[in-house]
Amino acid sequence: MHNKHRFQLHPQLQQDSFPVTYFDLCELRLINDSQYPWFILVPQRDNIREIYQLTPVEQQQLQHESCFLAEQLAALYHADKMNIAAIGNIVPQLHIHHIVRYTHDKAWPAPVWGKYAASAYTEAQRDEQLLRLQAILKQPA
Repeated sequence: MHNKHRFQLHPQLQQDSFPVTYFDLCELRLINDSQYPWFILVPQRDNIREIYQLTPVEQQQLQHESCFLAEQLAALYHADKMNIAAIGNIVPQLHIHHIVRYTHDKAWPAPVWGKYAASAYTEAQRDEQLLRLQAILKQPA
């Protein structure tokens, strides 16, 4: 079920990513950068900048969805490390990055932010990623 609360996705997130699926709390989106399997979880709540602004139940749900996603992505992409962070210095809307990292990726061991310009997916690459994800990302129990 999605959008049970009125929810407006920040235009920058809309521009930089593709929708994948919805969990109970969050929308999952694929960042349009083919250099890394990079995703964001966006709690479907308006005017939230920080995790502590969510209700305690929503905070627990966010943690649950984040851990579920990280585990699924790590297995699917054979990650060496998962980078998970809520930065929000440029886009104020709360969103949590989940980035699959490899010891051989071009930014390793540094964080990916600001390192290299994004390399957009081709339509075929994007569709392949979305199909792979939708096959494994059923709603967390």
